[in-house]
Amino acid sequence: MKVDMVVMRHPNPGASVFLSRNIDAKIINAGDGTHEHPTQALLDAYSIREKYGKVKGKKIVIIGDILHSRVALSNIYCLQKLGAEVRVCGPSTLIPKYISSLAVKHFSNLQEALNWCDVANVLRIQLERQDVKYFSSLREYAMVYGINKDILMNLDKEITIMHPGPINRGVELTSHVADSGQAIILDQVENGVAIRMAALYLLAGKIKKNGK
Repeated sequence: MKVDMVVMRHPNPGASVFLSRNIDAKIINAGDGTHEHPTQALLDAYSIREKYGKVKGKKIVIIGDILHSRVALSNIYCLQKLGAEVRVCGPSTLIPKYISSLAVKHFSNLQEALNWCDVANVLRIQLERQDVKYFSSLREYAMVYGINKDILMNLDKEITIMHPGPINRGVELTSHVADSGQAIILDQVENGVAIRMAALYLLAGKIKKNGK
């Protein structure tokens, strides 16, 4: 079809790289399996910068299903490159074994993680990607790792809550937290449009410049 650009989401990790080596077009990886989701990391980083004025020096904890998340890995790479300190939090069964090789520490206790961080980027439990049980029940997960109003109020500082969506309300976040003034989730959604427009614009400019 001689397209100039492809936005590709695929269940297999590396699919976008494979495609880029086999067709003459610009490829935007919109998520490849449980591997990466680059534009989500860009919009998350931009949202943090918009909130605080900078990313460098900020303490960011990613909470939840790290093992099956493409958002987590892209966020780790992006935020570390911008100078943030990144850690993860969740049950050990949902933390990949390679996480320490990325210079990322693991909190098993939610309260400790929230007391440490400036920003909590909370991920949903991705049951559709889990072929075995990694914890006993969603109810138990919510009791141990879910963030509610009382948890936020008992912190000794105010933190920022993020979520890439869709939210499992009542599991990883209660509605009170998701809709609170500490959450910038709707800002993430809005910034996602601008970030992806920018990616398309920049790639389209390269196409025009190079005559491809």
